[in-house]
Amino acid sequence: MVSAEKYDILQKAHSEAYLQQNGMLKIHPNFRIIALGELSNVQPTRNWLTSEILSLFLFHETRFLTKMEEMHIITSKFGPISETLQKIIDFAHILRVSPDPILKQLSGHMSTRQLLRISKRLQKFPNEDMYEILQTVFMTQFLPTLTRRTLENAFAKMEIVPQAGFERKPTTYSINNNVLTIGNTSAFISATEEITKVPQVLFYDVPQHIQLMEKLLQDFQLGLHLLLVGNQGVGKNKIVDRFLGLLNRPREYIQLHRDTTVQTLTVQPTIKDGILVYEDSPLVKAVKYGHVLVIDEADKAPTHVTCILKTLIEFGQMLLSDGRRITTAPLDENDIQIHPDFRMIVLANRPGFPFLGNDFFSALGDLFSCHAVDNPSRSSEIDLLVQYGPDVPIDTITKLVDIFGDLRSMADEGLVTYPYSTREVVNIVKHLQKFPQADIDDALFNVFDFDKYNQDAVETLGQVLIKHGFPKTNMFTAEYLALKQAKEYLQVTVDRTSGLDTKGPKHGKEDPKNEPHVGGNTWAGGTGGRDTAGLGGKGGPYRLDKGHKVHQLSDEEKAAVPEHIKRAAREMGRKAFEERLKEIGMSGYDASLYAQFSGAVSKQVLSLRIILGSLQAKNKERQWTKNKTSGELDDTKLIDGLLGEKTIFRRRTELEPELGSPQIKPKMLRLVVDVSASMYRFNSYDGRLDRQLEAVVLLMEAMEGFDDKIQYDIMGHSGDAHDIKFITKGNPPKNNKERLNILKTMYAHSQFCFAGDNTLEATELAIKSMSDGDFDEAIVVVLSDANLQRYSIPSSELAKVLSQSEKINSYAVFIGSLGDQAERLTQSLPAGRSFICKDVSTLPQILKQIFSSSVINF
Repeated sequence: MVSAEKYDILQKAHSEAYLQQNGMLKIHPNFRIIALGELSNVQPTRNWLTSEILSLFLFHETRFLTKMEEMHIITSKFGPISETLQKIIDFAHILRVSPDPILKQLSGHMSTRQLLRISKRLQKFPNEDMYEILQTVFMTQFLPTLTRRTLENAFAKMEIVPQAGFERKPTTYSINNNVLTIGNTSAFISATEEITKVPQVLFYDVPQHIQLMEKLLQDFQLGLHLLLVGNQGVGKNKIVDRFLGLLNRPREYIQLHRDTTVQTLTVQPTIKDGILVYEDSPLVKAVKYGHVLVIDEADKAPTHVTCILKTLIEFGQMLLSDGRRITTAPLDENDIQIHPDFRMIVLANRPGFPFLGNDFFSALGDLFSCHAVDNPSRSSEIDLLVQYGPDVPIDTITKLVDIFGDLRSMADEGLVTYPYSTREVVNIVKHLQKFPQADIDDALFNVFDFDKYNQDAVETLGQVLIKHGFPKTNMFTAEYLALKQAKEYLQVTVDRTSGLDTKGPKHGKEDPKNEPHVGGNTWAGGTGGRDTAGLGGKGGPYRLDKGHKVHQLSDEEKAAVPEHIKRAAREMGRKAFEERLKEIGMSGYDASLYAQFSGAVSKQVLSLRIILGSLQAKNKERQWTKNKTSGELDDTKLIDGLLGEKTIFRRRTELEPELGSPQIKPKMLRLVVDVSASMYRFNSYDGRLDRQLEAVVLLMEAMEGFDDKIQYDIMGHSGDAHDIKFITKGNPPKNNKERLNILKTMYAHSQFCFAGDNTLEATELAIKSMSDGDFDEAIVVVLSDANLQRYSIPSSELAKVLSQSEKINSYAVFIGSLGDQAERLTQSLPAGRSFICKDVSTLPQILKQIFSSSVINF
């Protein structure tokens, strides 16, 4: 196809017949393209709006409506705005103008379309709780922890809280005179001839599910399409089938998967009398006859496939692959008019780990009335299981509910890979009901048998079962090492005054009996003394902890040390540090020493690797490969199959990069560690240095093998410097010996460095040096002992430094604290930017929260 101008020029030299014969077609001079799109604010490096695209179009930006414009539309359509609705509108506009990137991104859920839907609901049901409405709009229970915390803070500032004194009454349902009543909501039961398509399922009523069905009934009365989001096995299909059965509504069902295409969503190929014909898909049948279309596993299909539902729901239009059109007002005999009773119910797993599907809720959520489906509460689940197993002892049912409750919490934290749901517990109870002589262990093995081939899963499951009264001889139990060795002593600090002058720094004599020495300037490892290596004293060259009670001199007395003594102490400390580095480089590998740190975080390493593995898996794309002997039938080779051809199948395989396509850039993680003097000084007080070294081991071991996807480096800061390099990008340690040497270097630096704090300088350098890096995304995690107050560093300065770059996601993790310093710092920093880690076992979950907010869209 060529432009009209070019075609006219060619026509002067050649006849029109010649041009058409050579495949040249004239583009009509009035032809125009109007393209609609949204900018990607998650992955700017993969933004479709490139400079090449911009040069092809004249573009206009469509802004959000102002508050007055939205209020005018809502008032015109639904009448006066209530106090509840006004507050929701105000909240939507606060999110849209918020400087916080998290709230700014969440504002997309409060679109004008969403506000109109809320207005419609409040007009019909004015007593709805505002807090519950917004919880549903944002699906808060499925948000990453950082995002949820930031949103809850925004709710609190607007005084959006649950209704005071509100207590939900048990919801019941009844059918009288062809009217279904669920709670306070009633609707007529439909009459249909398609009785075979009305689902009839075994369903035991629990209050939580009946309350949800009342919400669904309200949405049906408002003419809304529904989206149910929840973990697999929580009963989404059963609830929908029961709901449609009560309403006597015929159901069309379609299940999507990763290889679903637009064509398979709209038409179904089949052979009749040796001829290939295309039949209507369940979607088209539901549109034609006014049935309810249930789309299951919607998150599994590619987003570009499910996005074709957008025009159908929003505008009532859809073009089918065979040329027909679905429309509200047919203009042609081949057009399909949408039946007024047509409804769509979409089922999807919650976004993110561990389901790894596409985030259907973020892409199309504001087109639907959304509802979160969770596992039943403990009491509801017990009621449900009693109905499935009336002869099963209640103690057994209670024990099962508690076991699976713990496993679900662990799945949410990434400690187990499978999200155990009500489905598994129901199957166990059904087994015990049918075979009462069976032991509960046997029933549990039916669910856990697959996990017994994974040693880590065996240990985790064994711990949970032992906790709930199972014997230690259970097959799931394995040898278990403590995650963290207990401290053999608790350091006690005693303030004292020396009053004596310093003479010069020295190591001091070694006491073979390791007895405590207070004051003086003779023994190495003493406390509250002068000149010698120890803790709590003055004028010594470096710190040396021998496990005794610490007698601490005041900062004023330390400051009074003459400058020439300080210089001599600093120089002696530097030389001792250099000697220690030489020893580290020449020393052999101490397996038992490394095991103290590695063994303490082995579970957490597994958890973090599971998280990283899931992020890596999500990025792989696939394409159709034809001429296979197994797989899905190829529509174009059905006739060949009738003639005996074997290779009539197609399969999806990993997509190879196109020739010349740019390489996908890795993500970058920078860990900034605190190796200041206070880390060594207070290590025996709260284990902060040990905790940091375990965190470093956790990162080094978990990142092994993911170099192509995410790179990392580790830098440190102390009173001596703010840019100490421990691991450089692309040069991670290759074995345990190299990892142990890094730990020894960190420990030695903290022991021999001079007092001081360079947290701000190190954080600023870490962020600035990454700002110009060639990465898809970059994260900076700063580990600190929250000892800023001692050096008169205000928390506002740290907050300013953490927020200096929009391209870099930066976070502070406080791994030690004197008193409530860490808590006060966290409260003064931006929401979601800081964490307190007093137990290294929580660090993987902190990193998971950071990944969920920053890198979950790999």
